[in-house]
Amino acid sequence: MGRWWEQDIVEAGKLPLLLGLTAFLVTFAVTRTVTRMIRAGRGPFGDISAGGVHLHHAVPGVVLMVAGGFGAIASTQYGPGAAAAAVVFGVGAGLVLDEFALIVYLQDVYWSEQGRRSVEMVTVTGAVVLLVLVGSAPFGVDTLTAEERQDRVAVMTTVAFHFACSAVSFAKGKPLVAIFGVLLPLVSLFGAVRLARPDSPWARRFYRRRPRALARARRRTARHDRRWSGPVRRMQDLLAGTPTPELLHRAGHRPDPDGGSRRDGDGPDAGGGGDSGTGRP
Repeated sequence: MGRWWEQDIVEAGKLPLLLGLTAFLVTFAVTRTVTRMIRAGRGPFGDISAGGVHLHHAVPGVVLMVAGGFGAIASTQYGPGAAAAAVVFGVGAGLVLDEFALIVYLQDVYWSEQGRRSVEMVTVTGAVVLLVLVGSAPFGVDTLTAEERQDRVAVMTTVAFHFACSAVSFAKGKPLVAIFGVLLPLVSLFGAVRLARPDSPWARRFYRRRPRALARARRRTARHDRRWSGPVRRMQDLLAGTPTPELLHRAGHRPDPDGGSRRDGDGPDAGGGGDSGTGRP
């Protein structure tokens, strides 16, 4: 264990990456725990407001990401400054990606079905950084021999092939397969040769005149969703909390004088508990 730490982490210069990943995951876990406590009306936590405006935790997250990013650029790779900047950046990234869905939809969808996009993004980000930490090179480069790596044509061909597989997987409506396929080439190859999801850009472009292929894609998607929707939803509820029913979520919003929408209970008079507030610091 000690040799692995010295050789693969410290000497390889990956200590800042490890610290940043740890700070990122811990921040996300703590933030989700606090927001669920606020939602349930437990603990001393409550919503934070300034000047009548509810402050989402993505706001300090952006500040920390900027500070950590520029701090990492200004520091040396192996110095304590780089480690500190990595921790600051990881904390900021955890706060920002916890509200990734809010940034995408430009609405307060934290406890809605769309809010699950935040957990998915955190999961993918953590997995990809972990693969980089253990030394997995993108686009199958690490599968080449030392002699093949010296051949630029072999490297470029390998990268182009696996990039194409990831792009096809993404077009077939399999974004997670495409992302993981960047570092695990066989994953993207598997996604590229399989049928596309019927609502994907690939299906709309190539299955219009192939009704049999479209019908097979719909049957396969239905079987896949029936098999995995239950376990996936239970895992999502465990990580992100059970979404508020969409109609109740919409009914709980009222116009915000600063534009957009806001849940009843946001703002300077918001309490710290129950579903009446956003349930987020």
